[in-house]
Amino acid sequence: MAGNALHAILLIAVMAIVTALLRCLPFFLFGGKRKTSPFIAYLGKYLPYAMMGMLLIYCYKGVSLTHAPFGAPELLAGLLVVLLHIWKRNSLLSIGLGTVCYMLLIQFVF
Repeated sequence: MAGNALHAILLIAVMAIVTALLRCLPFFLFGGKRKTSPFIAYLGKYLPYAMMGMLLIYCYKGVSLTHAPFGAPELLAGLLVVLLHIWKRNSLLSIGLGTVCYMLLIQFVF
């Protein structure tokens, strides 16, 4: 039993170290007083929008517009997210309340 616990602790420690190193690697490679490369600046400008577009497509890919409830919970929750984000400009609030709205809609309304 003690051998299994030690093995688990060592696995967790190695995974934590590798995770920390992978997250610090870009700062080691691109940090300092070097000028930011144009490619990195381009990615920083356009990648967030591309990722949000991919997430949007992923979230709506399984919606059926031909069977009840015709995508209503997804569209209503998505509309709430957009309106909340325009109003408050808080991603955590928008996504959190949109998720709660969607779960309530599919559990109690549709």
